[in-house]
Amino acid sequence: MSGRNSKKGRASARYRTGKSRRNFERTFAQRQCEMTIESSDGDSSSSGSEAKYSPTFPVAMWDLKHCDPRKCSGRKLSRLGLMQNLRLGEKFSGLVLTPVGINCVSPSDREIIATSGVAVIDCSWAKLDETPLTRMRSPHPRLLPFLVAANPINYGKPCKLSCVEAIAATLFICGFRLEANWYMSKFSWGHSFIELNEMLLNKYAACRTSAEVLQVQHTYIEEERKAKDEPKNYSEFYPKSSNEEISDDNSGKEND
Repeated sequence: MSGRNSKKGRASARYRTGKSRRNFERTFAQRQCEMTIESSDGDSSSSGSEAKYSPTFPVAMWDLKHCDPRKCSGRKLSRLGLMQNLRLGEKFSGLVLTPVGINCVSPSDREIIATSGVAVIDCSWAKLDETPLTRMRSPHPRLLPFLVAANPINYGKPCKLSCVEAIAATLFICGFRLEANWYMSKFSWGHSFIELNEMLLNKYAACRTSAEVLQVQHTYIEEERKAKDEPKNYSEFYPKSSNEEISDDNSGKEND
């Protein structure tokens, strides 16, 4: 009996040990899975993941063929298959960036973009008066708030954005930051646009309505105007005069 009990005891111990090991392995595997998910979530906010995040909604343009095809950001996106071309007179059901818009782009437009997409009119600023804007129709025409261009043609100029900058700005403001970075990543200078306008874009994106976006724009422009008019004090950068240097040298000798 004692031998049989001993065997049962050893078998029971091996079972408990095996069960414990399996539980440990299962727990470890589960933790590894959780860490992988957490790592993936963390990576999704990095610039590398952002640059690979393509949109699930339509992105389109009306191409008026005013621009140099070698320099046109809209044409490049079209060649890459990242921009749908619309015919003149064709209606687009999503949000359209157009000079005839009344309201400004705001985060309240997010649902429109998510369901119906966003489009832009690819035309020259110099030929705006002769552009048939009324033939590019949408139930949601919008204007962009104040932003500064970073494209090589109009770098540093306010409101002279290229097609891809206009699309990216709209996406960023409406909460599609990954998609905005993904589009800008297609251009060697693309990162400059987000960096140059990051403070303003974040403020616009924190608003709720078009009116709030316009208030942020007005406050920013007014502060910039005041800062430009305010005289600068560069005295801390002035070199010391020879008399001051002599005085400093003499004071050092006296202390010795």
